[in-house]
Amino acid sequence: MRGPHNLLRLIRTGATFERTGAMDAVLEGFGAPWQLRALVRTLGWPFKWLGLRGDPALPPVTRAITALGPAYIKFGQILSTRPDIVGEEMAEQLKYLQDQLPAFPTAEARAIVAAELGQPVEALFSEFSDPVAAASIAQVHRARLADTGRLVAVKVLRPGIGRAFRKDIDAFYFSARLFEAILPSTRRLRPMDVVAHFEGVVMAELDLRLEASSASEFLANTKNDKGIEAPEPLWRLSGREVLTMGWAEGINLADLAGLDAAGIDRVALGARVLQTFLTHALRDGFFHADMHQGNLKAAANGDLIVYDFGIMGRIDAYTRRVYAEILYGFIRRDYRRVAEVHFEAGYVPADRDVEAFAMALRAVGEPIFGMEANRISMAKLLAYLFEVTERFGMQTRTELILLQRTMVVVEGVARSLDANINIWQVARPVVEDYVRGHVGPMAALRDIALTLQVLARFGPKLPKLVEDALIAQSTPKAAPPRRHGWAIGAAGLAGALGLAVGLLL
Repeated sequence: MRGPHNLLRLIRTGATFERTGAMDAVLEGFGAPWQLRALVRTLGWPFKWLGLRGDPALPPVTRAITALGPAYIKFGQILSTRPDIVGEEMAEQLKYLQDQLPAFPTAEARAIVAAELGQPVEALFSEFSDPVAAASIAQVHRARLADTGRLVAVKVLRPGIGRAFRKDIDAFYFSARLFEAILPSTRRLRPMDVVAHFEGVVMAELDLRLEASSASEFLANTKNDKGIEAPEPLWRLSGREVLTMGWAEGINLADLAGLDAAGIDRVALGARVLQTFLTHALRDGFFHADMHQGNLKAAANGDLIVYDFGIMGRIDAYTRRVYAEILYGFIRRDYRRVAEVHFEAGYVPADRDVEAFAMALRAVGEPIFGMEANRISMAKLLAYLFEVTERFGMQTRTELILLQRTMVVVEGVARSLDANINIWQVARPVVEDYVRGHVGPMAALRDIALTLQVLARFGPKLPKLVEDALIAQSTPKAAPPRRHGWAIGAAGLAGALGLAVGLLL
């Protein structure tokens, strides 16, 4: 499906933003110069009639995004947490995308539940409400178990959501290929790999059994953590299209007035959101990767309630160590060490100058220290950081995409709770604790011990491996059988065909 017909989809995307009036709002939100605005309006106006109409009752940007489909909604959810990038007004409008999207009929949801679980809804639940929240992929119903009376949340996938996502991703692949062809400089950003990564994340989110597994692992990792709660999945009432979990009662983190009325300390809550993410990323290597306000609540005692485990991130031990050293270097304002870590990890080509990179990093980090968060322009910082990565030939690291994306979202949520939060001060105790245990002489000794343990597993096999190697070395090699030219050609052709089939598969 990844053919030129996707060009029409791209044109329709721009036309939809033009028709709904969202184009001006987006350009203004990102602070685009008037010359760019004039150019976009001139090029977009002739195709305006091709745009989707959307819901006229919604604000322009939200109207355009919801009309375009679930993949665009996912992107809008990220921007909804960053008023410092898109502006307060647009961010407020985009919060609609978190859990207030139009729901599909309850009767249809009940039919999906009955088909998935193999029993009528009435036999499983004594109560089954209309949707209480609806997002891009699924909607949630409040229900009560028929056998125990326990309150639960029943998540049901939207009908046809898989096909809708595949169409969007198909267009994204076409866009990525087009960008690489027209703008060779974008190849370092690896747009095709980025889209492939996004595709993998989304396809996993469309199987609710995987979400139940993620929730179970998250609970196991956090069972001894203070200040955080998560609902438990009920496996017997879950499947590919249905997920049943314990009901999480709390105040949505987007409801600032409700948090204040309940007497919840928003400053402490903002710090907890950021520290929770960093703890899970560094300590466990497994973290919630969709931490916008729609997936977070505050309990009556001030605990952070985390739910919706459809998108989770995982990073290996080495990457966690690199990430921690980079953060620790920024916290200590040791930009030389931050630059060295980038080179050691291979994030920057070896032929670039370490000192020049350290100086560029200083220009990124220094404006943050000693300044209140509400005075920092994150949009300008991100723009400058992008310039730095381009200047030093840094490629996109697909293994870090979810980590970086979640950091952006989490920081936005923390800022919404405490406008004056200093992310470096809040992060410092978590990062320092990790560095103490995982960087230095003791960490090196632990790594050696783990290596010896792995080698010890092969101990019983070592004599046989050595014996086989000695026998193979002492045995004279037989001359290869003589083949006719046509046989060699046939073998080569068969090998080539096998290789081609393997690549296609």
